[in-house]
Amino acid sequence: MIKKIACIGAGYVGGPTMSVIAQKNPHIQVTVVDMNQARIAAWNDPDLANLPIYEPGLTDVVAEARGRNLFFSTEVDQAIHEADMIFISVNTPTKTYGKGKGQAADLKYIELCARQIAAVASTDKIVVEKSTLPVRTAQALKSILDNTGSGVNFHILSNPEFLAEGTAISDLHHPDRVLIGGEDDRAIQALVDIYASWVPEDRILTTNLWSSELSKLVANAFLAQRVSSINSISELCEATGANVDEVARAVGKDSRIGSKFLKASVGFGGSCFQKDILNLVYIARSYNLHEVADYWEQVILLNDHQKTRFAERIIRTMYNTVNGKHIAFLGWAFKKDTNDSRESAAIYVADHLLEEEAQIVVYDPKVPAEQIYRDLDALGTRSPEDNRRLLQVVESPSLALQDAHAVAVLTEWDEFRTYDWALVKQQMKRPAFVFDGRKLLNRKDLEVLGFQYYAIGE
Repeated sequence: MIKKIACIGAGYVGGPTMSVIAQKNPHIQVTVVDMNQARIAAWNDPDLANLPIYEPGLTDVVAEARGRNLFFSTEVDQAIHEADMIFISVNTPTKTYGKGKGQAADLKYIELCARQIAAVASTDKIVVEKSTLPVRTAQALKSILDNTGSGVNFHILSNPEFLAEGTAISDLHHPDRVLIGGEDDRAIQALVDIYASWVPEDRILTTNLWSSELSKLVANAFLAQRVSSINSISELCEATGANVDEVARAVGKDSRIGSKFLKASVGFGGSCFQKDILNLVYIARSYNLHEVADYWEQVILLNDHQKTRFAERIIRTMYNTVNGKHIAFLGWAFKKDTNDSRESAAIYVADHLLEEEAQIVVYDPKVPAEQIYRDLDALGTRSPEDNRRLLQVVESPSLALQDAHAVAVLTEWDEFRTYDWALVKQQMKRPAFVFDGRKLLNRKDLEVLGFQYYAIGE
């Protein structure tokens, strides 16, 4: 029976997942460890508003379990030593160097975890892959752990996460499925028992290790594919006079297709979709499956095209120049109800407009200014000084909208719908343009007010 769990990595996956596991298993001590002292301090902050991750419902879960059986610590070795089960939930970014640069997953953090576990463990452990990993990563983990010479037995399980940011707590409380891959029946059952404390057993699927690892990549690839598919149709709709919402509604009524992920937009973002598809492309190419790789790479190429197309539409509509023009960005997060901006469409639309010397003013209710500047600086397109000269981050929508030539909606935050758009119109330069990259606002209402309105796929 599992009495103590350690999770290495206190990020977007490890923090919320372990919080819910602790909430639903009060008899198990759960310790989340991370070398980032500031992050751990934020998880331990008495003021729950200062948690490092914003997710609806997360504060209630942490408030219930923290200090009872949920702990956050920088004492990694101690947590590993005491745990019966260890979750690896560290970052697996796309490689920026060497073989596979730009596509393959960088597994250096995974290997460092494995080596640390091997060095510290003195009793048998179940090691659970929670990070998104390429197929057969478990084989590398097993090789490292089985060659310690310490006599300790390690059982490797794959337990990929299928969380959607903004609904992560709901997804954890009511998952479509929990997937557990492994080779040892007793180890698998130990993890099944933890989830079975709140998840119906018919939703807990067990597979071999390789199927589990691949299923995570494929699930994200299929979802991203749907987004790129409808976005490709949005461009065709604009050319032909069709309306992409009407097309999506008609297509989505087919029970074989369904309506989810058929919302045209400026493009998908987040930490998973692009990274996982690139990983899938790299794996396919490594097995010389070039047609398979080309097929999935097109999903990424279309997504990049959609962001560029949106930025070009802004420039073209504003008389082919945005130099010195004030463009208000509403939203920077890659989707609503999260403060995560990784691979957000806003980053790339802004980058394109900044190349044309636009003056961008950003308002997002959850993403802090330092993160926005980090996102832009990471592209390396221009100097940090130029990014700060051309782009300003403000803490209220009125500051962003005052004297703006145009508004670009880049995140579907609900509050944007509630603004007094008649007042916004009075604050803006004339003609007042609205470019709705999330199809959030009502065209008729804005056009009655005198806005020049553009939405994807119309």
